Order: sequence, then structure tokens, then C-alpha cells
Amino acid sequence: MIRVLIADDHHVVRRGLLFFLKTQKDIEVVGEAKNGLEAIDMVAQLKPDIVLMDLVMPKMDGIQATKNIKTKWPNVQVLMLTSFSDKDHVLPAIEAGASGYQLKDIEPDELVESIRLTMRGENTIHPEATTQLEEGLREEENLPHVLNPLTPREQDVLAELTKGKSNREIASSLFVTEKTVKTHISNIFAKLEVQDRTQAALYAVKHGLTEGSGKA
Repeated sequence: MIRVLIADDHHVVRRGLLFFLKTQKDIEVVGEAKNGLEAIDMVAQLKPDIVLMDLVMPKMDGIQATKNIKTKWPNVQVLMLTSFSDKDHVLPAIEAGASGYQLKDIEPDELVESIRLTMRGENTIHPEATTQLEEGLREEENLPHVLNPLTPREQDVLAELTKGKSNREIASSLFVTEKTVKTHISNIFAKLEVQDRTQAALYAVKHGLTEGSGKA
């Protein structure tokens, strides 16, 4: 069972999510929080696998709550579920440690799949949010020069990872085993000093390392 905590200040949103998620045989909603502070307290008590986190909430917003949760309980995944897709919201959320970022207009079945992918440690970012994030990052000026520490094959894996592909899909695309893909991903995390697939994908977009085949 995937244990989910819902954090949203709107009662109707929480009720809607609860009603739908309760129909899923592999998902259990363990609690509901009305703001970031409640979310932190409930994570301490309930130890969920995933927090569905709204961004704008009273007392403490979703970004600050995510930072606190990831600092104290790094194994708890945070999946942002919000109405904002602009880079000023997406980038801080990912940098705070969110494993995924989805918009509230997402289809219910797609949200469930996003929860399952997040549970498996895969990055899930809504296409609209991804587009806004990429455009915003490319508009930034004076980014520090980054010497790319990755081998050409690691860059290939990173490029595929950035597209949201699973280890199995990456292995199929690159004609290697899943074990080899896992090794490459582990090396990528260590070299880029990131903790998960979402942060690795963000790094790739920010520093132009998304093309693979040794291109930087």
C-alpha cells in the first residue's frame, strides 16, 4: 500500500482527492492537513510514503513545509499538486526537495499514475510546468560555468531520465541492462550532488545537459 497524506487548505479539494484515492486498491489516505505546519506534524505522527502538497496555504506554504519534511524525513516523497505552473513556483518547489510537480487540472487516472511513479522514485512533472521551467531557466543570465563531470554514456542516461523514462525504458532505448542503468544513475547522482531523479532532471535542464551523446 502507498500511504498518502493530503495537504491542502481547501476542504473541497481534500474531500475530492480522498473520495477518488479511496477507490484505488494500492493507495491508502492516512491523513489530511490544512496547512504546512499541520502537514509537518502529521508526517511526524503518521510517516506517510507520499505527501500530496499544495503550494499556497496559510501559516506555512508548501515550499517551506517541503523543506522541513525533506530535512527531517528524507525518505518521505513530496508530490506538489497546485494551480501554478510558472517558473517562480516550480523551481523553488523542486529545489526544496519535491519529487514531482502536478497541476490540479490533471486527470484523476494520471494523478494516480504520478503517485505510483513517485513511489518508485521516478520524476513526474506536468508538461506545462516543465515547459515553463525550461523557458525560465534558459532566460536566466550569468549562470556559473559548469564543467560537465559526466561520461558520454552517463549523459545519454541523464537525457533519457530527463524525459521521465523509467529504468526499464532507458535500458531499452540504450540497449543496456536495467542493472547498468541503475549504476549510471547512481554515478550521476554522486557526480551532480543531487538526491533524486527530479533534481537530476532539473540540473540537466538548467545546465544544458539534456541532449545526451556527450553533448554539453
